[in-house]
Amino acid sequence: MTDLRRQYAQLKDEIDEAVLHAMAEARFINGPQVQTFCAHLADRLNTPHVIPCGNGTDAIRLALKALELKPGDEVILPAFNYIAAVEMVVASGFEPVLIDVEPDTFNMNMQLLESALSRQTKAIIAVHLFGQACDMETLMRIAGKYKIPVIEDNAQSLGAECLFSDGSTKKAGTVAHIGTASFFPTKPLACYGDGGAAMTADHDLAERIRLLANHGQTEKYHHKIVGSNSRLDTIQAAILDVKLKHMDAFAEARRTIAQRYDRALKTLDAIRLPRQAPCSTHVFHQYTLRVKDGRRNALRDYLNAHHISAAIYYPLPVHEQEAYKWIARVSGSADVASQLCKEVISLPIYPEMTTEEQDRVIETLARFFSKT
Repeated sequence: MTDLRRQYAQLKDEIDEAVLHAMAEARFINGPQVQTFCAHLADRLNTPHVIPCGNGTDAIRLALKALELKPGDEVILPAFNYIAAVEMVVASGFEPVLIDVEPDTFNMNMQLLESALSRQTKAIIAVHLFGQACDMETLMRIAGKYKIPVIEDNAQSLGAECLFSDGSTKKAGTVAHIGTASFFPTKPLACYGDGGAAMTADHDLAERIRLLANHGQTEKYHHKIVGSNSRLDTIQAAILDVKLKHMDAFAEARRTIAQRYDRALKTLDAIRLPRQAPCSTHVFHQYTLRVKDGRRNALRDYLNAHHISAAIYYPLPVHEQEAYKWIARVSGSADVASQLCKEVISLPIYPEMTTEEQDRVIETLARFFSKT
């Protein structure tokens, strides 16, 4: 699905220099590279505050904690999604309420949002899935009407642009009250371990997240609130600061590969291509198809048998997961989410993928459908 060794080879001199410099300084916890990277990312995203943390899941936990919700408060999330967001909602003592998603963008269906609200709704988590943002203009209008804070889970779509009806744009992750990011090794901006961050334009929220991530300390050994230990280490920050310079080029390479897939696969009636929403640009963290007539698993097995990776994100909707089916409540139905889990498959896509490699994926996929 990706080739991290190939990317490292391309950036080796820059990354090695940055890592060796960090090693020589030996300031491995909260070293200067952490602050430098956060400042550079804040400039890139045009947001005042980027607060580093241990990973993307922690970023969601810290964002929820910063909103000071009460036990039993409801948080709305999409039903088709990685488990991290709902996991943090439940672990924090809140009640997850799931709404269905759009069948072609896979993001939260905003037409269902208002009917899912109740007096207990105290937050909404918008998940920007597979590389593009959900409809933040509609979401923020509804949330503003009811004075509900919003968190953007931007683990998969860092670098995407939210597009608004007045012609303005904002970076995904910077529209809501708090945004979160993951720097997991396969993400659009990736380190070589775990890492994450929260973003906000609200000074008070930023200060609270910083406290929560650093043992609740205002200064060393002076603890203002109950916090935890969640931090981005110096070496990973040094690596991220190098990769940040190349993030736009990575995204453009992914878009080029996605366009080639679109052109080559558009005549295959057995699949449904991903759609770019009018409310967002796309950085194609994943290139995800829908396979008709129950042939998704057979296609995956065929590709794997021909030494081509193919991944299923996600095989079960949140409300059917054993750990959450008695906890999460679905507002209305989640029929689209359930159907997507039976049909979606993601093809290899990464900036260093060659035309020859992509042609082999396309030809093998087409050969499968010609035989079945």
